[in-house]
Amino acid sequence: MADTQNNAGADIHAPPSEYYSGPLALRSAGINRSRSRNYQRLHTSGDDSQNGTNALRRRGSIDDKTCHPRRFLIDIATIERAILEQEDTNGDYQITIEDSGPKVLKVPTAGSNGNRTMEIRGTYMLSNLLQEMALAKDCGLRQVVIDEDRLSENPVNRLSRMIRTTFWNGLVRCMDEAGIQKICADPKNTKPGAQPIIYVPYGDPAALEYYRGVARDLAALNIKVVRLPRDITPQYVKSINDQFGILTLAADVTYDAGGRLVYKPLPFVVPGGRFNEQYGWDSYFEALGLLADGRVQLAKNMVDNFVYEIKHYGKILNANRSYYLTRSQPPFLTDMALKVYDALSDPHRDEWLRGALSAAITEYHSVWTCAPRLDPTTGLSCYHPTGIGMPPETESTHFDHIVAPYAERLGIEVSEFKRLYAADAIHEPELDAYFVHDRAVRESGHDTTYRLERRCASLATVDLNCLLYRYEADLASAIDLHFGGSMTTTDGCVSTSDEWRKRAEARRLAMDRYLWNESKGLYFDYDVELGEQSAYESVTALWALWAGCASQEQAVRLVDAACRRFEAAGGLVSGTEESRGRISLLRPNRQWDYPYGWAPHQMLAWCGLYAYGYASVARRLAYRWLFTITRAFVDFNGVVPEKFDVVGMTHRFQVEYGNVGVDFKMVPREGFGWMNASYQVGLTYLTSHMRRALGALTEPEVFFERAGWSTDASASHTPASTPMPVPVFAMADARRLRGWATPLHCALEAALSPTNNRGYFDMPLTAATATGGEDDPRTPASPGSSDSTADEGSIHESTKGLV
Repeated sequence: MADTQNNAGADIHAPPSEYYSGPLALRSAGINRSRSRNYQRLHTSGDDSQNGTNALRRRGSIDDKTCHPRRFLIDIATIERAILEQEDTNGDYQITIEDSGPKVLKVPTAGSNGNRTMEIRGTYMLSNLLQEMALAKDCGLRQVVIDEDRLSENPVNRLSRMIRTTFWNGLVRCMDEAGIQKICADPKNTKPGAQPIIYVPYGDPAALEYYRGVARDLAALNIKVVRLPRDITPQYVKSINDQFGILTLAADVTYDAGGRLVYKPLPFVVPGGRFNEQYGWDSYFEALGLLADGRVQLAKNMVDNFVYEIKHYGKILNANRSYYLTRSQPPFLTDMALKVYDALSDPHRDEWLRGALSAAITEYHSVWTCAPRLDPTTGLSCYHPTGIGMPPETESTHFDHIVAPYAERLGIEVSEFKRLYAADAIHEPELDAYFVHDRAVRESGHDTTYRLERRCASLATVDLNCLLYRYEADLASAIDLHFGGSMTTTDGCVSTSDEWRKRAEARRLAMDRYLWNESKGLYFDYDVELGEQSAYESVTALWALWAGCASQEQAVRLVDAACRRFEAAGGLVSGTEESRGRISLLRPNRQWDYPYGWAPHQMLAWCGLYAYGYASVARRLAYRWLFTITRAFVDFNGVVPEKFDVVGMTHRFQVEYGNVGVDFKMVPREGFGWMNASYQVGLTYLTSHMRRALGALTEPEVFFERAGWSTDASASHTPASTPMPVPVFAMADARRLRGWATPLHCALEAALSPTNNRGYFDMPLTAATATGGEDDPRTPASPGSSDSTADEGSIHESTKGLV
């Protein structure tokens, strides 16, 4: 294995696998001799010939400049030890603004063969040096040459590049023989010495044959393969609560000339951290990021996995683990499939789409619009999984405070009560109801929040019904556009666009009646048991814009109310502080409440706002969110966490479940799935001026003031001045939804025609076009130029909903 690299002439910003590659070209007697002498100086602070002192200085405001690109000659073990000893003062193997080191390190230069040193200064460059050394070690190197420009790279470009070339790869899993050990690992399974279990659906004999062969070939792993029953009942799922296992997903299945099985499981993306399986709604947002970065096959695989889950497990699962068999998550399959379809060049893509839409129709009827999730009185749907008892994947003490009063009443220990309750030896209807609602909260994806606590299964939520409206609208338009108004599903049934239009309209009317609050200008969840609206103000009200079910009159009220209530310094907050209520030791904060912000809420809001004529609001919110991510990335060693406190603009907080993505050594290798996606997609909303300001870490309020950017909730333009840059997917959405014949989609179709500008999927998905950079032909002039009106513009305020 090579222990050094020759990257002369290489792209300075190439992926690590390319940048840290090449022949063994740096080993020479001169380099080895000088390296020994210069690295010794690192421990005595080196010599400072500029000012005659040996003391290290904190970084100054003016750095030395040179007309020649600098390259550093790095002995990884030596420099890594030096930087950690000197700069990592809190011992977490990261260089952050919380460390109190001098933030200056002398490093030998490659141009001098290591005879001279130059200073690397500041948290950002030093943390980048630490990261680059870790990435070089991954490539098998012990000594390396690193360009200074790679360490000082614009943070927006660096983060986007790392997502595209490193983070997505770090999140890929595959259930083949090579990857089965990694995917079987379940951080949520705390049972000592737990045996890896692979559960195979009853109706997939090829998978059963393959995984039995894997278990035989990898006997040292002691894998157990279990065939699920034909009918997967809640009682059966409860019976395997103590036997955690992974559920199989889709594969390419063929047979060779000799009749032998050729089984190739499909790679997919996981959220990251302790979430080491394919999740339901996470996958939708991850797919948007993958598509924006040109990773079309991975996004397609994830749709194929969902189709497999519907066929074999009856629903899109919370995730493919055994304890999720009775639980789904927010449904996004139609839009996910259609966006993948738009990116495919496969001549058989129409049949692929038929299969995906057929699965969505099955899921719609058998999961979301039947008991127990459908409320027959309102015609609206609720989250209501069918699992029994305590969710087994939680920490062992998670429900102790809930169970304690019941145990005390019986005079037994909490542990004994939980054992008896799980064995059905104790019956507590009130506790049963609590766990129905708790499981429903988890199915909603918003686990947990005071908005849903102890009532979720009784709430017709805004978010779920917006998603089902979008299913109905997507199916109507897709069947019209791709199947001539009538589609025969894979099970032989005929489905027409007219029937889906009628369902969409019926749901829109029900949402107007039960969820819309005219006096407040917001949508609210509706309690079907109490027959009244919830009072909790949630940012999910904006999902109505993404779904397209709000009228333009409602949109005007909604955007104004939402900006006043939910717009925070760092993006959209999940709910209002007033709705959350007072926090105390006995009533701790919940991670989906104020002051926390999440990527799904941002992304759906941007899309909906742009669609309804509020491009300047969408861009403003995108800038806030991307600034929050970028600043954390710069100040905290490249971190990309699961969520943020968008009021305090920090990822450093204590809340239930912690913050996934912050615990790493040296270099982040995954980020977090939907955060990665939000960054890549969010960049396509920014003008070139905004992107430059973001790279300079210009505070949102400072940028908005200096740029004269609108900070109100008004719509911004007419169809004659369609806003540029057009965000990723806007063109695809316009084409798909033109069947609704709304002013919005007609305007986009005209503005983005081949004689005008082109949409994302009309041009190659290169690095520049995927991130909306200044080389992107769709990026406009900055605000203040002759094009500045178009920069901040948006679609005409007369636009109505999608129906």
